[in-house]
Amino acid sequence: MRLARLARICYRRRRLTVAGWIVGTIAVMVLGFGFAAEPLNDFSGGDSGSAKASDLLDEHFPDQSGDSITLAVRADAGVQSPGAKPKVQQAIDRLAKTPHVASVSSPYETPGQISPDGKTAFATGNLDVPSDDMPKPDVTALLDDVRSDTGPVQVQLEGAAVDVAETPGGGPSEAIGVLAAIVILLVAFGSVLAMGLPILTALFGIGSGLALIMLLGHALPAPSFAPIVAALIGLGVGIDYALFIVTRYREELHAGKDPEEATVKAVTTAGRAVLFAGTTVVIALMGLFVMQQSLLNAVAVAAATAVLMTMLGAVTLLPALLGFAGRSIDRLRVPGFGRTRGRPLAERWARAVQAHPVVAGLCAAAVLLVLAVPALSMRLSLPDSSTQPHDHSGYKASQIMAAGFGPGTSAPLVLVTEGGTGADAGRLAAAVRETPGIAAVQPPRTSQDGAASILMAFPTTGAQDEATPELVHELRDDVIPRVMDGTGAETYVGGPNAGAIDFADDVSTRLPWLIAVVVGLSLLLLVGLVRSVTVALQAALMNLLSIAAAYGVLTAVVQWGWAGSVLGFPTDMPVTTWVPLMMFPILFGLSMDYEVFLVSRIRETYESGVPTREAVALGLSRTARVITAAAAIMVMVFLSVLLGADVAVKQMGLGLGVAILIDATIVRLLLVPALMELFGEANWWLPRPLGRLLPSRRVPAEQSSQDGVRV
Repeated sequence: MRLARLARICYRRRRLTVAGWIVGTIAVMVLGFGFAAEPLNDFSGGDSGSAKASDLLDEHFPDQSGDSITLAVRADAGVQSPGAKPKVQQAIDRLAKTPHVASVSSPYETPGQISPDGKTAFATGNLDVPSDDMPKPDVTALLDDVRSDTGPVQVQLEGAAVDVAETPGGGPSEAIGVLAAIVILLVAFGSVLAMGLPILTALFGIGSGLALIMLLGHALPAPSFAPIVAALIGLGVGIDYALFIVTRYREELHAGKDPEEATVKAVTTAGRAVLFAGTTVVIALMGLFVMQQSLLNAVAVAAATAVLMTMLGAVTLLPALLGFAGRSIDRLRVPGFGRTRGRPLAERWARAVQAHPVVAGLCAAAVLLVLAVPALSMRLSLPDSSTQPHDHSGYKASQIMAAGFGPGTSAPLVLVTEGGTGADAGRLAAAVRETPGIAAVQPPRTSQDGAASILMAFPTTGAQDEATPELVHELRDDVIPRVMDGTGAETYVGGPNAGAIDFADDVSTRLPWLIAVVVGLSLLLLVGLVRSVTVALQAALMNLLSIAAAYGVLTAVVQWGWAGSVLGFPTDMPVTTWVPLMMFPILFGLSMDYEVFLVSRIRETYESGVPTREAVALGLSRTARVITAAAAIMVMVFLSVLLGADVAVKQMGLGLGVAILIDATIVRLLLVPALMELFGEANWWLPRPLGRLLPSRRVPAEQSSQDGVRV
């Protein structure tokens, strides 16, 4: 058997294996972090109107990428007053001198940039590079020089480049996640050494995985959140996969095997299950290719790379480390931890559920459906300055602009026209100005080559308001065709606001295809593993329910504001567009992990001659402890990002943490035993033609029974 051979090689040549991992990880990290690719956060690609507008801007307005930095001013005595104007002009001059600011429209020269009461004004610095390419130190220096929070003249800055500069890229969340995992593993194993092996293995896998992601960014440019998401997933699954193998290794030692045989047995049983589970996660992530969005493809590859490296560490590095640990795996014990007493609680719980399966199943389903209800009102958008923490300059600038000009001033729409005449552009400006929901329209500007014109329109509502997407669709479907038909010109609505709307529309259209692909592939894999169509369908249904419940909780917290401030969300906002999209394949894959470890153990017990009802109770009792420990680690790792600053990543962590918590409690402890009790022998239904097609060889279960961990 290949896994057994691999385990023996890594065990017997443990010094060479560990040295290889150390040297290889250091080399990859030096290359990856030394030559890291720049992130790319532009989701407006494809055939959307905003993408075509962006292409026209690049072609005909090379000095304006569509991104900008806005300098917002609030003066109690008025921006034209002798005490305010010199300070404002000084800030404008400083903005104009900032690298990559191609031009600045001054409120003292451009009509419409001073509010009717004369107390609010803004200057717009047009960038010649996308916001992601704007050097962070230059933006930080600009903030330090011109920002003024108090006094008679307040000056603040906003824009995507400002939000990037003000949002720290790291933080304590990863360290807190690791610390939480250490505590859980200590409680589970009761041994410092047994605790340290999964942590060390996971860190090697994550370090090498993140470095590879940085290098892959040159071929597949990824958004800035991709490494964070990959690190979250890699840390969670890396510790969990090593946990399953170490648990089985301890069992085999306690059963009397020598360390080498215990290692081989652990890798060929738990390790094989780890490979199957990890492959499921990778395949689920690859389902993101259905979205036909290059940045999402890059995120999928990044997360899959992290999972693959942690899998590789679990079946190569960990056997070598177990060789060094030997029989001392349980030394350095922590008093009171890691011991089991009496009949497992999980077995008693399973038999109680089996005594009342209908009540238990209905109660569990009712809870999940109630939690899922808020998801019906989920709205999607991308964060902007108005959703940032309230002490950030971006947020304060957005408030100044909203008070003086209306919330839509920070969310302009860029209408780009190719062809036509100046008169056509003038008629378009007049029609847009008369459209309900438009607060102001700047005069159209013609490109130097005379082939295109640009028009800036400001909605009465902000980027996060539900009315703004409706306005964009009205402009595209009604206003623009009515004015421009017959002129031979093409007009597209673009800008960051329209790009976010197009991305959300694209996600809403393609998400059902993503769900179908991920569910279909996962069903095929699970049918092949447990040789049961019934169990596979049950697993898919339960996973869909738990994910829907997580969507509902996420919507209630982020969009409705329920406990949002307590969890670190600065304001009510729509759910970030890519968050539910990323959550689905990740959660479906991770939920299948737990399904594999639980159901395969039940199947193994059943095939040994134990009736289905008894097999369910025994299988649950013999896997509950390790699954509980694994789920607790993932929940703590995912929820730790709530301490970070990036609101989108915090949404991702909250959704993943809630889903894993639901899956490990309501689904595994209630729905699984209830449904399997109700179906009885029908649980193992497999059509004969399908049975002949499937391989007879199955992945052995992860057996965490007599001497397993206790949480």
